[in-house]
Amino acid sequence: MRSRFRSDRRLTVRMGLTMFLLGLLYVGFVAALIVLLRSWVLVVVVVGAMFVAQFWFSDKIAMFAMRGRVVEREEYPELHAVVDRLCAIADMPKPVVAVSDLDMPNAFATGRNPDHAVICVTTGLLRRLEPAELEGVLAHELSHVAHKDVAVITIASFLGVLAGLIVRFAFYSGLFGGRRDQNTAAVMGAVLAVSVAVYAISFLLIRALSRYRELAADRAAAHLTGRPSALASALTKVSGDIARIPTKDLRTAQAFNAFFFTPAEGKEPGLERFFSTHPTLEQRLEQLGRISAELGEAATPGKAG
Repeated sequence: MRSRFRSDRRLTVRMGLTMFLLGLLYVGFVAALIVLLRSWVLVVVVVGAMFVAQFWFSDKIAMFAMRGRVVEREEYPELHAVVDRLCAIADMPKPVVAVSDLDMPNAFATGRNPDHAVICVTTGLLRRLEPAELEGVLAHELSHVAHKDVAVITIASFLGVLAGLIVRFAFYSGLFGGRRDQNTAAVMGAVLAVSVAVYAISFLLIRALSRYRELAADRAAAHLTGRPSALASALTKVSGDIARIPTKDLRTAQAFNAFFFTPAEGKEPGLERFFSTHPTLEQRLEQLGRISAELGEAATPGKAG
């Protein structure tokens, strides 16, 4: 079933291209591991098991890491009411609604498809936002589910996770220390080099897609609700509050930046914006300002209407 969220052909093309390039990289990576480790059974079984685990249990992993829990209507009636209303307008299945007991104001969507999706908001977000602002944030997250980019990001991130684990194992296990024969050291060195290269390439591809999908979600949410200024206000408020949280308190959450409404960063990125999971706040507000003008919205972008 197609939802009423505004479709984004450019997002669809970017997702397809990213998956194609990562697919080629994935095949090359597995082939290189088989050649280097000389055991296709071990490589296929381990890689396959990790892929299935990440794809099928990504929502549970994210919920566990962010201390999220499923909440029923009786416990959070207003939150459920907003999600119900947006899903009715968008003509899409209602996802599972969850709340994370974190003071950091944020939200994320996860799940392998619209029928197995979870929308999670933090108590910090619920406490800080006005109803219209919360509606904008939830519409943004629902658009990720409707566009199916949550599943794409989950699948795309697998290769980087696998390569990253190999690199970490190499460093933390003292892979090159101790007494090893030259052949073993050469093979392990080659595995590490391939893993680093794969991690770097997948990192850049995923970040580029992630930045675009956030702009696409902002556009879709603004058009669905008809109130881009409320979403702009939520962005400004959440980004400002996160910037005041000590960096050390954000580090745990940063691993999930690609899924968040706004990244858990202590400051706006400079040159790092080219490696960021999100576009800058300025870019997002500028886009919402243009949409507000197109819709003839009376409120000023950045202030809830």
